[in-house]
Amino acid sequence: MGKIIEMNRRAILFLLFILSFMMARGQRNYRADRMEEILKGKENLIYSRAGNYTTALDEYDVKFYFLDLEADNTSTHISGNTTIGAIPVVQSLQTFIFELSSALSVDSILVDDVRHNFITGDDIVTVNLETSIPQGDYFSVQVFYHGTVPTQGFFAGMATGTDQVWGNQVTWTLSEPYNALGWFPCKQDLADKADSVYVFVTTDSSLLAGSNGILTNVVPIGNKTRYEWKSHHPIAYYLISITIADYRDYSIYAKPEGLNDSILIQNYIYDTPGYLTENKSLIDNTIDLIELYSDLFLLYPFYDEKYGHCVAPMGGGMEHQTMTTLLDFRFYLVAHELGHMWFGDYVTCATWMDIWINEGFASYTEYLAYQYLYSQEDADNWIINAQERAMLEPEGSVYVPFEEIENVSRIFSGNLSYKKGAAIIHMIRFELDNDSLFFKSLKEFIKQYGDSVATGLDFREVVEEVSAMDFTDFFDQWYFGRGFPTFQINWSQNADTLKVRSIQSPSSFQTSLFKTSLEFRLSYVGGDTVIRVFQDQAIQDFSFVVPSTVQSLEFDPYNWILAKVSSINYIPDLDTDPSTLFRIWPNPVSQELNIHFYGRQREHMVVISDLSGKIYSSFRTESEHITIPVGFLAPGFYTLTVEEEGKKTVQKLVKQ
Repeated sequence: MGKIIEMNRRAILFLLFILSFMMARGQRNYRADRMEEILKGKENLIYSRAGNYTTALDEYDVKFYFLDLEADNTSTHISGNTTIGAIPVVQSLQTFIFELSSALSVDSILVDDVRHNFITGDDIVTVNLETSIPQGDYFSVQVFYHGTVPTQGFFAGMATGTDQVWGNQVTWTLSEPYNALGWFPCKQDLADKADSVYVFVTTDSSLLAGSNGILTNVVPIGNKTRYEWKSHHPIAYYLISITIADYRDYSIYAKPEGLNDSILIQNYIYDTPGYLTENKSLIDNTIDLIELYSDLFLLYPFYDEKYGHCVAPMGGGMEHQTMTTLLDFRFYLVAHELGHMWFGDYVTCATWMDIWINEGFASYTEYLAYQYLYSQEDADNWIINAQERAMLEPEGSVYVPFEEIENVSRIFSGNLSYKKGAAIIHMIRFELDNDSLFFKSLKEFIKQYGDSVATGLDFREVVEEVSAMDFTDFFDQWYFGRGFPTFQINWSQNADTLKVRSIQSPSSFQTSLFKTSLEFRLSYVGGDTVIRVFQDQAIQDFSFVVPSTVQSLEFDPYNWILAKVSSINYIPDLDTDPSTLFRIWPNPVSQELNIHFYGRQREHMVVISDLSGKIYSSFRTESEHITIPVGFLAPGFYTLTVEEEGKKTVQKLVKQ
């Protein structure tokens, strides 16, 4: 991991050079903006919060976590110790700093078995080392502590509750993104994965405790039992977990192609009459899903340990490495959390701004699960819903802006990080127009970044390497950009020539054009055909030779594009089509209306009136683009009239 940190530093220096060069040339785009965000926000991108950051956290590389804790299923009280094994990455380590909630009491700290003094404050613990540690020397810090973990909603660090259906009491952890420090000493740095983790949990002998890796030993201690879990795979801090309840073990096995042995699927389910009977078939879906994903991506990354589930009364699921915690076994939920083992756990987002690497991809594995294990109709219904959800955010981007990085609800926006994230992966598949290249890109991405971290731009580079295509515009529009386009499609036919005019309006002024492939289905008497075009202008004409009279035209028949369609119109003569004079957005509008005049730098008369003809705004402009305030209008229907050289064009305007 020391190599990874050094690589990250070199990468930042390189980004600084590139950014300086681009700014010197006066070039600005989304990629440059993102480089600037990385540079100005390095202290905030990965660590728990800006106030906790200190450069001392960069001075060592975590190699190992060993949690040895006592807990139960009815409270969030914990006691015990955590050992952090690490290696200095500076010439001489004088101070060791780690993160731990101030709500917990630190009893003592040993550095290489020698007691040391320490200072606590603001979720940071500082240990002044009696003897400095040279660069590259392994050392261990053992922290003894106890206390009750504060409950803070879904992302609680640790929570306890009762299942409302089955009545079981459960205590579970959920550390993503910033709450691992709530229950164990750690360094909350996404890039600094520990090479391995041991989690020992002592609890009442009537209970089971699930965690990461393999259950290597079960040790009776009076009326309690210690469960000793060990994992030897690299792991991000927030993927370490414990779950405690009155469980029973229902284990099954998957056998992906190319693997001589089977993969253990270890399910800790409620030891309650009827639970297994009601859920067995849903749990068993995990077998097909592991085998499918191992075929589509790469072999399940943790095949030599296990995959598993711990049931808990939480709102959904959390992809703890090798042992997901989840509410129930709904097909899409199991598919999503398992998908995280490749996207989120094995390959982890490098910053919380790039949460798409985790949630967008895991969401798209739901689509793939429906497509390959159910039906294309089920998959279509899933992607249509995802697109509809994404379009509830006309100003939203998949990439999380730096200023929102401490807003957990923004990081995990269901509409943006999940649904829109999946929708743009679907569109990458469409742009590639070749499933072999698409899945080869996924496999190559996993190969290159497995056991490490990646950004959205890293994935773009892999896709470009595999496909030899340029996805710069695509990522500037769909990943860093905001919103989505709305299309108005006009068409006409003269003999065997079909003309299609596509007029695109964006939902956000921040992203004014979406260059994209499009498909149209043309229906004739006795058949139909699908044609594909590429639109790289706001208004664009396409011509085709057709075999007979076209009866109808359908936009995006296979649901590839994240877009709305305002209308599809047959117009006898496109050359006299008045709708190409201008476009307006957003519509419906709340506060500001954008008007763009296509290639016409001449005087326009603009009038906004209600349906009775009462004029609310009237002005002249020679600008190609204008933004006008409309917040003063009452909600309702209006007309926007543009007059140019005696020709008037009217569009309906909805004020919300």
